[in-house]
Amino acid sequence: MSKIEVDTIAPQSGTTVTLGESGDSINVTPGAIKDSSGNVIISKSGTTVTLGASGDTVSVASGAEFVGGGIQWQSDIKTSAFTAVAGEGYWVNTTSGAITITLPASASVGDQIIFTDYARTWGTNAVTVNQNSLNYQGYTSPNPVYNTNGQSVNIVYSGATQGWIPNSDDDVSFETSQTYSADFLVIAGGGGAGYDRGGGGGAGGYRNSYSTEPSGGGGSSETSLALTPGTVYTITVGDGGSGAVSGTGAASGNDSSISGSDITDITSIGGGAGGGNGPDSGLAGGSGGGRAYAGTPGSGTANQGFSGGASSYPGAPSYAAAGGGGAGEAGDTDGNKQGGDGLSSSITGSAVTRGGGGGGFADSGGGGAPGGDGGGGAASSTNGANDQQPGTANTGGGGGGGDGGGPGNGASGGSGVVILRMATADYSGTTTGSPTVGTSGSDTILTFTGSGSYTA
Repeated sequence: MSKIEVDTIAPQSGTTVTLGESGDSINVTPGAIKDSSGNVIISKSGTTVTLGASGDTVSVASGAEFVGGGIQWQSDIKTSAFTAVAGEGYWVNTTSGAITITLPASASVGDQIIFTDYARTWGTNAVTVNQNSLNYQGYTSPNPVYNTNGQSVNIVYSGATQGWIPNSDDDVSFETSQTYSADFLVIAGGGGAGYDRGGGGGAGGYRNSYSTEPSGGGGSSETSLALTPGTVYTITVGDGGSGAVSGTGAASGNDSSISGSDITDITSIGGGAGGGNGPDSGLAGGSGGGRAYAGTPGSGTANQGFSGGASSYPGAPSYAAAGGGGAGEAGDTDGNKQGGDGLSSSITGSAVTRGGGGGGFADSGGGGAPGGDGGGGAASSTNGANDQQPGTANTGGGGGGGDGGGPGNGASGGSGVVILRMATADYSGTTTGSPTVGTSGSDTILTFTGSGSYTA
């Protein structure tokens, strides 16, 4: 190998000095290049090349540019999972399916990686970034998912605290959005009551996650929801079922629910209809409807409500009907024909009882019975009185049974309600359906008396 030893290399003309030709490799051996005063200009140790020495300021003249270096784009098109390397760019083709890109297990400040949608298919088959235990936008989870056609993601490592940060990713959303907790009380619509010596309607299903308060049917308090910022959660509030009229049985209540793309839906079942003069049996529901004199009681739903009453108490009149089941107890628990009581919750900041079953009616002088605590409607007081009461709105209470004379129609169940409670610091303020917004301490409470939505 030839060796050139000179004191100065100067351009023959102009101000540009070129070492080698296009395509050549210039090797710098370990050691240092110094100026005439002994100051280090370029040094190399192992595979690291350093400009200047510790404490020096390295300046780039206006108009100058670095040739080579930077991101090295890979020629092979990525069509399956792979591990990225700092300093490289990748064309990622998800035409055949979604792809996971694993980031390096370690990184240094300034490391940069780019990956780009090669075939504009990320909207169909997304790219997931496995963070490999390093932070991404300040968090180790969830893994970012990029699902926009034509997207290009340019990330730089900023250090351990924030980790990888996108310089650009075509998104305004936070890719590692952190969830926050929200408690719920979801009550379905109550069941309608039976016609002509009718059984009381069952209360709507009752599900609760607030504090240590129970759910219906003897169920324990449920797990709070984990809501993701930017996600829309649909709120459905069930109507009460209609009461029975001559020749038509009563209707069960309608379900209430909270649903979203990233949660298991919370659904409370509508209260079962009360039995009457066709059909005699109460219907199953969140809480079951009370039976008429010749039928069977409706069953409740586990962890939502109790069954309707059976009207098999001693000395019952020949045409006795039973109370509807409540969230807190079965029909007839507190006395003949009485609706089962509901449950109390302080999710709104004060204690309110909801989910009572409707009262049943007994002929032959037996008269009607009250509904259960928590919105259950009372049955007609006497034959021909026609004063049976509907379940109270937004409690999920069951309707009261119709009498044995006159019209004898059963009363309708009360509508349900959905309540969300979360830290005020987390509350987004974005809703539809005009819920009532209140506060208690450091929390915000949304009370939906009709269907709508909440965007976390």
